[in-house]
Amino acid sequence: MKLGFIGTGKITSAVITGICTSKISFNRILISPRNRNISKKLSKRFAKVKIAKTNQEIVDKCNWIFLAITPKVGEEIIPKLKFKQNQKIISFISTIDLAHLKKFIKKKIKIVRAIPLPPISIGKGPVPIYPPDKQVKSFFDKIGTTIEINSEKLSNNFWSMSGMMAPFYEMLKIQSDWLVKKGIASNKAQKYITSLFVALSEDSVLNSKKQLKYLVANSQTPGGLNEQGVKELRKSGFYKSLEKSLNSILKRLNKV
Repeated sequence: MKLGFIGTGKITSAVITGICTSKISFNRILISPRNRNISKKLSKRFAKVKIAKTNQEIVDKCNWIFLAITPKVGEEIIPKLKFKQNQKIISFISTIDLAHLKKFIKKKIKIVRAIPLPPISIGKGPVPIYPPDKQVKSFFDKIGTTIEINSEKLSNNFWSMSGMMAPFYEMLKIQSDWLVKKGIASNKAQKYITSLFVALSEDSVLNSKKQLKYLVANSQTPGGLNEQGVKELRKSGFYKSLEKSLNSILKRLNKV
């Protein structure tokens, strides 16, 4: 199988790294020359990764084509490409829906929308896909956890959640910076905060059969530090603000 990536940004880099360090069987990966710095790094690191001269060369020579470009660039270049009916298209583009992709491609061809996130580079993280597809599910299950969605409209909810990565990292930064202000060395503060949240995340996965509200309750003791923390954040509107941001992102996606 020959894989082609149109667009060579951070997500492409993460996905290719995940593929090349996994047990996925493939012959070659062709990547677009766009973002020469990332393209060169990938081709130098992985022997099976080659840089194509043009996007059309990727389409001509690959079985699966991954669209990892911005919506604006996608609208500009996808209609100009000539695809083949036996190919499979996997789109990472957040605000170009299936109907528009089909209109751009102008062929009866299998198209799947997917939402990979940066941790896919280490074989971790969810990958929602729409519509369900056995081959694509099997593929992403080797470098993450595939979640099949039966409604494109519902998939926008997952796209909204993907907008919470930077806010999460910002939260870690604020807590790490707070420790530094209190006299903790920067490297120790960052190591503590990142290790703490990895542990909490892994614990929540292990206990995922329970509703999350039980984890919230069980992590508190009457009059304890965690009870104080969650009560004060609720009172300040912190969690309502989080929900407001998600609704705002979803509204933007639903306008497309």
